[in-house]
Amino acid sequence: MPAEPIRFFDRSTRTVKTELVLGERWMRLAYENPIGRLFVWGLIRRAFFSRWYGWRMRIGRRHESESRVTQLFSMMAGGRDSSALILPFITQYGIDVDEFAKSPFDYRTFNEFFYRALKPGARPIAAGENVAVFPADGRHLAFQDVSAAPGFYVKGATFTLAELFGDAALAEKFAGGAMLISRLCPVDYHRFHFPVAGTPGEPRLINGWLYSVSPIALRRNIRYLVENKRVVTLVESAQFGTVAIIEVGATNVGTIQQSFVPGRAVAKGEEKGFFAFGGSCVITVFQRGRIRFDADVLEQSAQHVETYAKMGERLGEVP
Repeated sequence: MPAEPIRFFDRSTRTVKTELVLGERWMRLAYENPIGRLFVWGLIRRAFFSRWYGWRMRIGRRHESESRVTQLFSMMAGGRDSSALILPFITQYGIDVDEFAKSPFDYRTFNEFFYRALKPGARPIAAGENVAVFPADGRHLAFQDVSAAPGFYVKGATFTLAELFGDAALAEKFAGGAMLISRLCPVDYHRFHFPVAGTPGEPRLINGWLYSVSPIALRRNIRYLVENKRVVTLVESAQFGTVAIIEVGATNVGTIQQSFVPGRAVAKGEEKGFFAFGGSCVITVFQRGRIRFDADVLEQSAQHVETYAKMGERLGEVP
């Protein structure tokens, strides 16, 4: 029986497309095969595996920060110049180099290319103080009342806010609230931004595993999103109340780097941080009645179909 393709709704073209999955053959072997799932449990979900792979993606030319001893160890361990992967990756996935803040030839490692910055204005921010925006490029699912959602990626597959936050009292504050799941593929721009203006608090780390967050994995077990390593930040917004932003790590994404200053007010669309190599996820939760998601995103989500949209595009508004 052929594997079910991953399809998503492209908001800009209003068409349904099929996702080109990086390493799809191995992903399906790992999460859809009993022997593969044993391999995931014993090795792939563990932090040292992602640290090892991240190290490989940091090997590159002219790496001034590495000592001669480190470079020699890399060579002895079979490490190759990861920057050689950049141009083939750009070509295979049709990535727009005109958006990059610098030339593709200037990245010393694949990881440096992976969390690249974009040119100013490459992601216009939807106007209006009562308008919220998508926090990242990616494929998004939106649920107006998370407690009433029949399922996220498939019917009947949900998790509780208490599990997501790792805090039952905080979950009560968001009971009946709205939730956005933003899934970033390896081909996407991997910096995440604030969906609303406000004042962010201190980020809180919840340690966990590093399962894949591809739909191939999540359709089988949605709980990976609440078992993985994640970082929770609360933002106090004059228009939207308290907004929770949760970055979720995944296989080969052991690093979630925050670049904002807690306690300093931020503008809507301002950079919050970035993920190192791999697919990853940002979950945004609003309090009950504080946002009305746009109808097209809700319509697709009700059918368990993700909507592709870029950071800065309109997500919804204050009711």
